[in-house]
Order: sequence, then structure tokens, then C-alpha cells
Amino acid sequence: MEETQPLLRARAEEYIPALVRIPAGWFFMGCDTGQDNERPVHPVWIDEFLLAACQVTNIDYGHFLRDTASLPPPFWSNPAFNHPEQPVVGVSWSEASHYCEWLNASTGGKFRLPTEAEWERAARGGREGALFPWGDAPPQSLRGYADRCAGYWKTGPEPVARAEPNAYRLYNMCDNVHEWCSDWYAPGYYAVSPERNPRGPETGERRASRGGSWRHHIKMSRCAARSSIPPEFKYADYGFRVACDVTIAGPQQFPERRE
Repeated sequence: MEETQPLLRARAEEYIPALVRIPAGWFFMGCDTGQDNERPVHPVWIDEFLLAACQVTNIDYGHFLRDTASLPPPFWSNPAFNHPEQPVVGVSWSEASHYCEWLNASTGGKFRLPTEAEWERAARGGREGALFPWGDAPPQSLRGYADRCAGYWKTGPEPVARAEPNAYRLYNMCDNVHEWCSDWYAPGYYAVSPERNPRGPETGERRASRGGSWRHHIKMSRCAARSSIPPEFKYADYGFRVACDVTIAGPQQFPERRE
């Protein structure tokens, strides 16, 4: 038993992704100039949490497949999608959730998919009211955007962390692949959403997702843009990143919300 402990610890450390601490606080969720499902803009409090700096890669997912003897996703052997550092794609919502459960069992952590609200707060990087993580300038104006479109994005997602991160040091938050969120999706949810740590409707037919896609004409999405598909779907532009709970000692104090 003693000989196996260092091996188990090393494996657990290998599996844990680079995590970014997202501070607790209020932010305004939604966009007045966006789609109907992004309104009304409303104040939301999010507890402190951890979010993976990068989307789950093929390397990461390969550990899961090996340990659980699970079947690989449908694009696993396709040369356009099997670079080790590309985000894994073609994973259903249930498979993404199963990955989080495996990661918890392997590391002792509290990993899960992020909520829509957590994702949007993290994507904004503390930049209140801006359309994109970098501000309001259109994606086409960004340095390197055309080269990315002419490169990997012609046929699939690019390897993670190749472009500049947002202010929280999170990579590819609004581009590369759509990312599954934990919530059920409802277009009118913002009208009834609780102010603190909203987790989506109790039930639904579609699961929420966020972020842009290499397949879209404009590859980068706005921070507030919402998307959804049935949870069993496995698309070539759908991946995920993991969130992790932060243990809080004692009751948490909420400052007054901003108007």
C-alpha cells in the first residue's frame, strides 16, 4: 500500500487542471442589445469558485477514457480533431458530467460543470457591461483573428491557450468550441432567476451552453450570448471546461447589490 500512495498522488496531480480563482461578487448578467433570451439584464451575485483556465483537451479526456474504459467520442480519431492539445469535442452533456464525477473520484476534488451565471461572470473578467472579454471592438478587428480563421479554425478547433487570455487569465472563453454548462435552458429564465447563485430551471429539454465556435461565420461570441442543445447531442464544436467548488468556512457575507 505504501508503494502505491506516491503513484496515486502523482496521478491525481496530473489529472487536476490549471484552475483560476474567480472572486465572489455582483455583476450584471445579460445584454440589452442582444437576443431576447439575454434580457432583462439583471444583477447576480456569484460565490467564489474555481474555473479551469482551459477547455478540457484530448490529453485530459484520454486519461478518463483509459481509467473508465469508456467509448471515445465520435470524432476521436479524426485528424481534424485529434491533436492532443485541441479541446475534446463530440462529448454529450452526460459524458461531460461523468468526466467531472471521475475527476472527483480520482482527485478528491469537487469538480462540476459551471453554471451559466458562473461562466458569464468568468468570461467578462471583471469588465462590466462590455460585449466581449476585451471590450466592444468586433472580433474581426483583433490581431491574429484572420490567421486563426485561416489556420485550425478552417476544419476544427485550435489547440487551447494559443491566443491571449481574458483579464482573469482564462483562455478561449468566447471562442473555439461551445462549452456545456450545468443548467437546464429556458429562454425566459432571466425574468424569474434568483439574484444569488442562479442554477437554471429545475427541468428542461435542452442544456445550456456558452462560448463561440470554430464552425461559426464569426468565431467569437459575446459574453452574454446564450446557446443550448439537447443533452444527448454530440457535436463537433461542443466541448467543456470544469469548475470547482471552493470550501468556505463559516457563513458568507453578501454586500448590498448594485443598482
